[in-house]
Amino acid sequence: MTAPTINGTKYPQPVEALLPAARALELPDGQEFPSRNRLMREFRIGAPKADDLLARLRAEHAERTRTDTLRSAMAVRGALLAPQTDIDTPPALRLDYAEPIGSDPAPTPVVPEHAPPPAEPVKIPPPAPPAEATTVGHPDTPTPAAPVRPVAAWPVILLALPAFVAIWSGWVGLGGLTGFGVVHPLPGIADGFAINTAITLPIGVETYGAYALYVWLSGRVPHRAREFAKWSAIASLLVGALGQVAYHLLVAPPNGAPWWITTAVSVLPVAVLGMGAALAHLVRSHD
Repeated sequence: MTAPTINGTKYPQPVEALLPAARALELPDGQEFPSRNRLMREFRIGAPKADDLLARLRAEHAERTRTDTLRSAMAVRGALLAPQTDIDTPPALRLDYAEPIGSDPAPTPVVPEHAPPPAEPVKIPPPAPPAEATTVGHPDTPTPAAPVRPVAAWPVILLALPAFVAIWSGWVGLGGLTGFGVVHPLPGIADGFAINTAITLPIGVETYGAYALYVWLSGRVPHRAREFAKWSAIASLLVGALGQVAYHLLVAPPNGAPWWITTAVSVLPVAVLGMGAALAHLVRSHD
């Protein structure tokens, strides 16, 4: 699996370098942000980096929404504070008097009997402060829950350790019964160095099964690889269970427990190891 080519390179890149490509992703109608799983799939990144990238996209959207709201409020305020030129001023009343007899008297100021009171200035209320911008969510998109502190996975590994010890001893014993034994892989170089080839059975079968479980449950691989990991993990656990059953049936005393009880007890360590490995992977997953 190779990383996608972004900014001319395939090497893992920081979140700042992935932001332009994340903004350019095409989204379905009504969706404002890409999902975290899509970011992980498009850029081949892990869940923490995808969460950081999605948080920055949401923060940019909130900042743009807040800026647009402030600009709209300032435009409304400017329109309200514009000078009022369409207020009609009442015309002065003109009174007609009879012409005086004789010499012209001194001009008498014309004062209307009922002068209207001066018009009061229009009071414009100050505009209300703009509401704080919040992130607008899509109706079909669930609101992300508050981050929860992950559960520790080491107790599960500690509980599965005795089952691995039992499986190890069973595979080594079965290997000894089927011809696996001590060999000297470096004759003439290190004659004293010896290794028991029976340990290759639990390492090959059980270790591969645990790793295949991790690949299957992680969800970070292509579909074909995930399907192969799923079925190969199940097959590895079945082979491990059959190996334990075969060994215990071979070494069980003649007057011991019935074969079906021996079979059930022999399968228990493999089942505990498989469930413990799966639970440890799921506890550490964020999906």
